[in-house]
This record gives sequence, structure tokens and C-alpha cells, in this order.
Amino acid sequence: MSTLVAVPVKDLVNAKQRLMPLLSPAERGDLARAMLEDVLEALGHARLGEVLVVTRDPAVESLARRHGAATLREETNRGHTEAVAHAQRAALARGATRFLTIPGDVPCATAPELTALVAALPAGPGVVFVPSLSGFGTNAALLEPPAALPLKFGEPSFDNHLVAARAAGLQPLVLRLPGIGLDIDAPEDLASLLEGGASTRSAGLLISLGVPARLARRGGEA
Repeated sequence: MSTLVAVPVKDLVNAKQRLMPLLSPAERGDLARAMLEDVLEALGHARLGEVLVVTRDPAVESLARRHGAATLREETNRGHTEAVAHAQRAALARGATRFLTIPGDVPCATAPELTALVAALPAGPGVVFVPSLSGFGTNAALLEPPAALPLKFGEPSFDNHLVAARAAGLQPLVLRLPGIGLDIDAPEDLASLLEGGASTRSAGLLISLGVPARLARRGGEA
């Protein structure tokens, strides 16, 4: 049994625009880089299989190589759904029997969570989904075989994926994992990262930038 793990990543220069009220463009790029490194480090410790970073950003490709990950080139930023579909096709071409996709903005993901996710799916056709903490998004999807189901992201993708899996004759398994479930998109997510992922590279960056004080001021102004 071989697993291919796909990590779609957008250009760092345009990363995390919903954090604009709190972070400068350079800081958002640095945070996106740190979060990706946290995810790749967790995947490296988990040793699930080949890790494939899907991107068109040369800086991301360089970072991926430093962490021992392969890269899959995109010609344009077509969105998360298209990047995952691109990786699913690559998984089939490489002979993988399982396909796992996880975003690059879940810095609190841990190797034990990733190992538990893969172990949750018994041999044979099936799907496992990890919802975002909000319950609306899908933060990880494990498929056996890789083409078991087309994946479409964007809220409410979690419920949509459950419906699509059942329509395809599959009984989806759901794992609620707090680290993988925390994707960093909005300013309030930064507080959750600082609280739940204090040991991560990403939280260390936020502390060095003085983000806790910025969040406190923002809360006082609300």
C-alpha cells in the first residue's frame, strides 16, 4: 500500500489576505512560509509516503525540497480544488494506492494526528474526512483509491463531501482532529494558533512580530 500526500500551496506573495488588518504583506508571506514548514515537518515525522507540494511559486518549491518533499508544478493559480485534482491525477500516474491531501496552513497538525488519520481507513475502497474546527470546511481528505471521489473545496465542503461520498456508494469516516482542524485564515485564528500551537514555528514567528500585543489592542478596540 503506497500513499501520496498532496499539499497545495498558493503564491507566498499573495498569501492570507484576510489577515491584512493585522499583518503586512511581508509578514503574511513569512507566516505562510512558517506554516508550510510546520506542516512539512509533521509529515516528515509521520512518514506516510511521498509528499508532493502543488504550487507555481519557485520559493515554495525551494522550501519543499529543503524538507525532502517533491513538487508538482501548476502553470496558474487555479484554486485549491483544481490543485488537488491535479495531484490526484499525479497519484494515479505514480501508482499510489491511497491519496491524502492536507493544506499548508494547518501549522498545529502533528505526526500522531496524521498517523491516526491514515490508520483510520481499513484496506479497501473508502474515504476519511477531517473537518475544519468550524465544521464547514474540509481540512484533510484520505481516499483509497486516489480517484475514489472528486474533491471540491470551499465552505460548506465538509457536508458536500459527505453527500458526494455516500452518492458514490462509500461510507465516509469522520475524524475530528484539533491540530489539522485549525486552518489559519482570519485574525481570530491567530489567537487560537498562539494558544494551541505554542511550540510551532508559526507561533514563534507571531510572537517575534509582537502579534499577541496587536491582538490585545484589537480586542480592546472592539
